[in-house]
Amino acid sequence: MAQGFPEIFDVRTFGAALDDAFTGIVSTYGTALSNCFLPLLKMLTLFEQTLQALPWWSVVLGLAVLAWAMSRSWKTALLVGLLTFGIGVVGVWNAAMSTLALMLVSTLLAILIGVPLGIAMSRWNGLRAVALPVLDILQTMPIFVYLIPFVMLFGPGKIPALLATITFAIPPVIRLTDLGIRQVDAETIEAAHSFGASPIQTLLSVQLPLALPTIMAGINQTTMMALSMVVIASMIGAGGLGYQVLQGIQRLEVSRGLLAGVGIVLMAIIFDRIAQGYGQRVQRARKQES
Repeated sequence: MAQGFPEIFDVRTFGAALDDAFTGIVSTYGTALSNCFLPLLKMLTLFEQTLQALPWWSVVLGLAVLAWAMSRSWKTALLVGLLTFGIGVVGVWNAAMSTLALMLVSTLLAILIGVPLGIAMSRWNGLRAVALPVLDILQTMPIFVYLIPFVMLFGPGKIPALLATITFAIPPVIRLTDLGIRQVDAETIEAAHSFGASPIQTLLSVQLPLALPTIMAGINQTTMMALSMVVIASMIGAGGLGYQVLQGIQRLEVSRGLLAGVGIVLMAIIFDRIAQGYGQRVQRARKQES
């Protein structure tokens, strides 16, 4: 008979204590936390209702115009328009608008939180030393683990799905913002200082513009990770395309799951092309200036 590993640490006692502590937090602060995040829920609901109320052609046109504005390429704009039209063709338009709302709101919040954190990491090595191990843990943790604490705090619904998506998707934009700023040539920074630029002016007028392609790569990764998490979050009431995939699995309806999967792929390509188009336009502009 194989001998098991000796019990050095009492895992059961620790687990029971952790569960009790978390249950106590939920019972004491659960309602207050839910009220704090109520504005986020209202914003998400309003955004979702707006997208679903808009005529389909306006959404197609809007995304095509956004693609052209970001890339200055009519080919990219045409491709994005056709792919958006394809989402309606496969019959998952309303579910796709729910997924789009959750993905855009979570991505926007991840960017608003992640870019300042990345800037702070690039300026303070102590913060970077603390943040990097945390980001490593977030990027290696299994995706389903993110759902557990938020569901315990808020119950199934859109708020835990939104918070889990932000937590899962935020590491790339933090890392690549920090990396992009640190990769700016030291001589360029010294030249800005020699002309009398303050640290804030150097950051805004030199470091961030030069780091923009790297930051956009982080935003692109964050967008893709948010989309992938939105699908998993359907298990806790997020709805949208992920819920269609989940129903296809539960009911053994291959067509439902397949068409929803096609819709997810089309959305991923759309936002990947928009982000890549912007990054390529910035790089072309920098080459022309040099």
